[in-house]
Amino acid sequence: MVPRYARPQMVAIWQDLNRYRIWFEIEALAAEAMAATGDVPAEAARAIREKGGARIAAMTEADVERIAEIERETRHDVIAFLTWLAEGIGPDSRFVHLGMTSSDVLDTCLAVQLTQASDLLLEGIDAVMAALKRRAIEHKLTPTIGRSHGIHAEPTSFGLKLAGHYAEFARNRARLLAAREEIATCAISGAVGTFAHLDPAIEAHVAQKLGLRPEPVSTQVIPRDRHAAFFAALGVIASGIERLATEVRHLQRSEVREAEEFFHPGQKGSSAMPHKRNPVLSENLTGLARIVRGYVVPAMENVALWHERDISHSSVERVIGPDATITLDFALHRLAGMIEKLTVYPERMAENIESLGGVVHSGEVLLLLARAGISREDAYRIIQRNAMATWTALGKPDFRRFRDHLLADPDVAGRISPEAINAAMDPRLHLARVDSILDRVFGSH
Repeated sequence: MVPRYARPQMVAIWQDLNRYRIWFEIEALAAEAMAATGDVPAEAARAIREKGGARIAAMTEADVERIAEIERETRHDVIAFLTWLAEGIGPDSRFVHLGMTSSDVLDTCLAVQLTQASDLLLEGIDAVMAALKRRAIEHKLTPTIGRSHGIHAEPTSFGLKLAGHYAEFARNRARLLAAREEIATCAISGAVGTFAHLDPAIEAHVAQKLGLRPEPVSTQVIPRDRHAAFFAALGVIASGIERLATEVRHLQRSEVREAEEFFHPGQKGSSAMPHKRNPVLSENLTGLARIVRGYVVPAMENVALWHERDISHSSVERVIGPDATITLDFALHRLAGMIEKLTVYPERMAENIESLGGVVHSGEVLLLLARAGISREDAYRIIQRNAMATWTALGKPDFRRFRDHLLADPDVAGRISPEAINAAMDPRLHLARVDSILDRVFGSH
């Protein structure tokens, strides 16, 4: 992923230095476990840990290039690393990687990296949820118009809108935790996964030390349905980001302007039009969400490998592992900051509620007529004709508000008092249950 959309904390997980440190740790732990089973001399395991550990601790970009130089000859990344490691360990290096295959190292390392990435992503989700909760409670009694099909429906609460997104991210957090648990899997089972040259206790030891669980049947590689589920979870989280970003983009439109991204001092919106204040963050988040979702299908296609293994998944994962996690991590933190600083315009929300002459209160008036003894079908017909008369006259000299049309309608006059109609057109009616809904989302708030 390009540096523009990357945070250093997540990038570091996928850098060569971290990958080689994990590779060494897997090899050292396996050697120590083999020493415990008597398959490797104890002094050799100590030499691997001490000399290899010192070589890894002092590793620089020059060492990374040395490994790359070896790989250009061997055409095998794990062998290149083991060759470089042996240069620092000496004769005892013959006990490194004993009975193991490359996938034992590669797949177990990927599991560690994905769990490390998951922990950062969980921090990002927590930041988004904290911002949403604070702003939801702040605006729990801020009336705004609800929209269905993009058209004004009935009033709602802006805080309730945000609480709905909070609840979605709470579900996404649970999905990511489940995905993290599933991907945290270790395989140290040797060629085609039969443990022919390894005691399963070695795998158990490595898994326990790395915070992983042994894969029940690895077939030489960890089955890729686990990885598919992981990247699918990231795709769902990205969709949640886009849903919230799309809401902000719509609310910032000039003709709506109920909320907008914070506009920093000195910020410029357009090279040609100095007045512009564009929703650049939410548009950016929409695009980043598309990237993350785009990696879900390749992850699904990686599941169908040939027989006990092939490496058609490898090139895919070298791209989607870093890119999906780096992109999503950046997007989550950008979203948290955007919500934290979101500028909200309650006065504009109130204006928009009444911008159609009061027709958005038609549902409440419909209930009044039904309670007054009129059938629902007749009440609907009466309310709709008055609402359409209001709607079609908007902006014209003969415009009258919905309330005035109702009071002049003989089917309404005498059945419903002006005071009852006024009460029915109070947006605060729609906020009566907001606290109880927020309690379901946040607990007692």
